[in-house]
Amino acid sequence: MAEVLVLVDHVDGAVRKPTLELLTLARRLGEPVAVHLGRGVEEAAPVLAGHGATRILAADASEFADYHVVPQVDALEAAARAVNPAAVLLPSGGEGKEIAARLALRLGSGIITDAVDIEAGEQGPVATQSAFAAAFTTRSRITRGTPVITVKPNSAPVEAAPAPGIVEALGVTFGAQARGTKVVARITREAAGRPELTEAAIVVAGGRGVSGAENFALIETLADSLGAAVGASRAAVDAGWYPHSNQVGQTGKSVSPQLYVANGISGAIQHRAGMQTSKTIVAVNTDPEAPIFELSDYGVVGDLFQVIPQLTEEIKARRG
Repeated sequence: MAEVLVLVDHVDGAVRKPTLELLTLARRLGEPVAVHLGRGVEEAAPVLAGHGATRILAADASEFADYHVVPQVDALEAAARAVNPAAVLLPSGGEGKEIAARLALRLGSGIITDAVDIEAGEQGPVATQSAFAAAFTTRSRITRGTPVITVKPNSAPVEAAPAPGIVEALGVTFGAQARGTKVVARITREAAGRPELTEAAIVVAGGRGVSGAENFALIETLADSLGAAVGASRAAVDAGWYPHSNQVGQTGKSVSPQLYVANGISGAIQHRAGMQTSKTIVAVNTDPEAPIFELSDYGVVGDLFQVIPQLTEEIKARRG
């Protein structure tokens, strides 16, 4: 059976959820081979093996931590040439898409970014994407070289599938460009106790209707009752009510959670582009003609300052 490379997204061996989703998708195409770069393969190996990785190609070098992107590209290129995989899967995101683009160029291959599903096809993997601000769904396949595909978080379930997970050393020769961009400092982001926005299964977002930074406490309280991440529209971010790192939309982050709750958000195309692939969308808005209701599965025409507290209390009561 053909092998499929999966780049492992981890923090010192703590494997992040999007990688486990990629392993689920990789099993549809062949036998998953995880590529673990940097420290912590001992901690990561049992998790990767438990989710379908038949082999784990591991390389640890200071370049992966000290320099930006290119060392990972060097390593993934070495893995691709050694394995000759049916596809290479990476998590979508700024770094993942840059690695994918550089790798595809080196391999002379096509690339598909921000896929929301992958299935096996007679002539290679077929990827599903949301195009033109999620107004259309496309199905595409790569016709040249080894398919390189990045996949949005929450596009596939995490499924346990025990496999050997044999750890093998990956030999990597770093090119001249590997040390071109050096990481000179790292600042640890203060933990908010909430899920990462792009990976969260539930996102609660606020927009212009929240009417001030102090009122985002309502959004946060509802989010915490659901174990959700907090998002914000561009209008709210531009007004200085919430950090840009939490912006959902075309110029912010793209999310695809199981549940998206939009509060006081009109649903302009800029915002829809970042959340329209959410599985279930709930909207709260005083304007019954707001565009957000066009794509919502459930809508409440009402004042969020009345609706959200009642909803939060009901959720807390049902959770005991």
